[in-house]
Amino acid sequence: MSGKPELKGRAARLARLFPPGGGRGQAARAPFVLLVVLLLGGGLIGLLVLNSALSEGSFQLDDLKEETKNLTDEEQALQRDIDAYSAPRALQRRARELGMVPGGDPAFLGPDGTVKGVPSPASASGATPLVIAPEALTAPPATAPPTTQPAPAPTAAPTTATPSTIPTPTPGR
Repeated sequence: MSGKPELKGRAARLARLFPPGGGRGQAARAPFVLLVVLLLGGGLIGLLVLNSALSEGSFQLDDLKEETKNLTDEEQALQRDIDAYSAPRALQRRARELGMVPGGDPAFLGPDGTVKGVPSPASASGATPLVIAPEALTAPPATAPPTTQPAPAPTAAPTTATPSTIPTPTPGR
């Protein structure tokens, strides 16, 4: 008898599928090594692509943060301008420059049509001011002394200076 047992039935059919001898281990090792090398190479390339994408996203995030900071600063400056223009003293000064005067005592109409209170007209304190373009109000005063001539009737914006030549300072800065 030989040192090898004889196979019967199904085991014999399976044994015929594999070539006899010890070369079987060498033939199966090469594809496995190739598979492992390909997986490691693919993994490294995948990590490189992922790292590049994260770096690009980080740069975009930094740019967006800087833009957000700049826009926030601009918004705050504009809010300061709005607050300066809508302050009660600024509104009162602008109203006086435009020739507005405080109103007199009001009178009220009742539901039945009766007048309650005694109305009084607004008192014009001082001379009638000039109607000046808003750009000229924020410009520095001219070097020529003001004239004492009466003001002409307001017809249109003055033509002595164009809005592009008058610097407009921003209030609150």
